[in-house]
Amino acid sequence: YTCSMHPQIMLPAPGKCPICGMELIPVKNRKATDDKITLTDQQIMLSNISVDTIHNGMLGNQLILTATINFDQTKITTVSSRVMGRVEKLYFKDEGAYVKKGDKIYDLYSEDLNNAKKEYQLLIERKTSIDNSVIDFEQLLRSAKNKLLLWGLSESQIQHLASSKEKERTTSIYSNADGYITSLDIKEGDYVMEGMAVLHLAELSSLWVEAQVYNSEFSKIEKDAIAEVRIEQRTFRGKIEFINSEVNTDSRVTLIRVTVVNNDNKLKPGMPAYVVLENPKHDMLSLPIDAVLRDGKGATVWLMTSKNTFENRMVEVGMETGDRIEIKSGLMDGDVVVLTGAYLINSEYIFKKGANPMSGMKM
Repeated sequence: YTCSMHPQIMLPAPGKCPICGMELIPVKNRKATDDKITLTDQQIMLSNISVDTIHNGMLGNQLILTATINFDQTKITTVSSRVMGRVEKLYFKDEGAYVKKGDKIYDLYSEDLNNAKKEYQLLIERKTSIDNSVIDFEQLLRSAKNKLLLWGLSESQIQHLASSKEKERTTSIYSNADGYITSLDIKEGDYVMEGMAVLHLAELSSLWVEAQVYNSEFSKIEKDAIAEVRIEQRTFRGKIEFINSEVNTDSRVTLIRVTVVNNDNKLKPGMPAYVVLENPKHDMLSLPIDAVLRDGKGATVWLMTSKNTFENRMVEVGMETGDRIEIKSGLMDGDVVVLTGAYLINSEYIFKKGANPMSGMKM
């Protein structure tokens, strides 16, 4: 039993249509001998059925991924302590603060460093009073100076030390790089050990845009492909520089990375973004999406085989772009395909023959 208004309804017993409430009517439940149906001119006109001969054409697709802006890890510098001591004064106390190369970061009290400074000053004082033929003072001075350089003193600090007789209790430590503080690992009064990280500086002239790609879309991504990055109202272009070879077992996603230039420093880590990937266009058969009928069993289209006669054909579909879909198999160049009204033809077929044209179909 079926409904005259909704022929897709097929029930084994009489009753009312679950959609419109009309009484169901009996149909001859016979297996279709073929997958063709013939319509009248009036039916074709009222159903707004249109057909067209398909040909190969160029088609590409667009993949849009959600992403997040992160620091460019190649632009991060770690400022480390080169000698053990206590932080007496800290000049930068907030993450996100900008530090210029040569800025004073902190004052350090260090017995080891103070002893090395005294040693250098004593050598400077005794240089003129001791016979150089007995002791190679130049070699001693170079060794003492190199120790100070290795422990973080600059050339100007060492020159001031040589010309001054003052015995300074603390030593100022300066930044050797520009950048924004991403993490600050010390506070005033802390003791630092040799090699300990004090702070991390990130340069924002370039940033990483990291997007997650589902496993099903992974095959569409190519390393070194050019991607369009959309951030708020701005658009950037960058190259895919990294594709993670490992897929997360829980989320089934992997990571891709695009580097973008940030000359004006208006982009900040943590901002949301979209990565748009354009697949190259290639020659293929394609149809309007509405021409393809899809359900859990697959996809079909209706072909016009002769005047007013239509045949159902199962097809294999591929990528979609805009309002078109790729036909990978099932059709040939030159086939006449129903573009509009395919659903009405399908309903009429079910109403007349009591069977779904896709039943028992195989590619």
